[in-house]
Amino acid sequence: MGKKVKNKDIAARLGLSGTLVSLVLNNKADQHGIKKETQERVLAVARQMGYFNAAAEKGEPVPAEEKPGIIGMVVPSMNDPFIYEITPYLQKAFSSIGLGFSVFTRDPDDMRFNRLTTSLKKFFSGMILVGNAADDSVVRALNRDSYPVVLLEKSIKRMRLNTVCSDRIAGAAIMTQHLTSLGLKNLLIISGEDSASYDKEMLEELRNSTKKSRNFDSVHFTVAGLPKAGDKFDFAAIENFLRPPHRSDAIIVLNSQLVFPLYLALQAKNIRIPQDVALVSMEDGIGFDLLTTPVTRLRRPLAAMSLKVANIIWSEVKNKGKSKYKRQVNMAPELLIRSSCGSYLK
Repeated sequence: MGKKVKNKDIAARLGLSGTLVSLVLNNKADQHGIKKETQERVLAVARQMGYFNAAAEKGEPVPAEEKPGIIGMVVPSMNDPFIYEITPYLQKAFSSIGLGFSVFTRDPDDMRFNRLTTSLKKFFSGMILVGNAADDSVVRALNRDSYPVVLLEKSIKRMRLNTVCSDRIAGAAIMTQHLTSLGLKNLLIISGEDSASYDKEMLEELRNSTKKSRNFDSVHFTVAGLPKAGDKFDFAAIENFLRPPHRSDAIIVLNSQLVFPLYLALQAKNIRIPQDVALVSMEDGIGFDLLTTPVTRLRRPLAAMSLKVANIIWSEVKNKGKSKYKRQVNMAPELLIRSSCGSYLK
């Protein structure tokens, strides 16, 4: 049997007081106003040092550590690159806590999905609702029942909920500043037909950011459909914006799934990237660096978002969905500069 892990050992590792560590481990942290971030640090180090395992061997109750369960993540579609990019990070984060993790798609039939959600509440210890999978009626029902839930890349301003999102305001500002630094003056912003409602918030932030900049001569917005298998991008949706009098010199794509079809359509029309038009994406996508002209884009902080989601949902499970504090976390994306924006030409 290994050495028993004591509160003072955890306190020494973190540089905190033994009293604070004791309050966290005995579920009294909220009562004494200890910050959630501090609680998460204490519990994470306690798990790493084997504190909970040692207590379990002795048969002692551990108030702060719930029995391992399963967290379900509801996604609008498995076709979204964001889903299969963040899933491995979430899997790792939940595994470190001792929780199982499962992913399933939202049923397009609202009534059927509502019934399914009711059933899944009995199976999952908590749920993560991603993007458009988090509709108001489902979220309201889960919140009313004090069910542990976290919204990922979705916020509902009318309700007090735990949310973890990439910071769209920061993202819009970062991309706008970058395009300004390159001297680009005429922008075309493209949103996907299927994701128009989800893209609306980012579109609004870009609109505000470009207005504040005052460095652009024109900013146009359009919607393009995602081609089905075997089909080509509808170039007619953007052709007028690439000719006088508009003559856009930069295209901002909101939905990463549109980047490849658009890229191929521009090549087919002998429009060079970035010599004739710069191309950037507000989302990361798998394979963007493998293109002949790698794509400049924003990348979400996937690892940090996953850890934050795991810690919040774990805290909610521990407190049976009745945590005193609900957190709205926004994390700034990272700008990955590649040759598609024309930075190497400047």
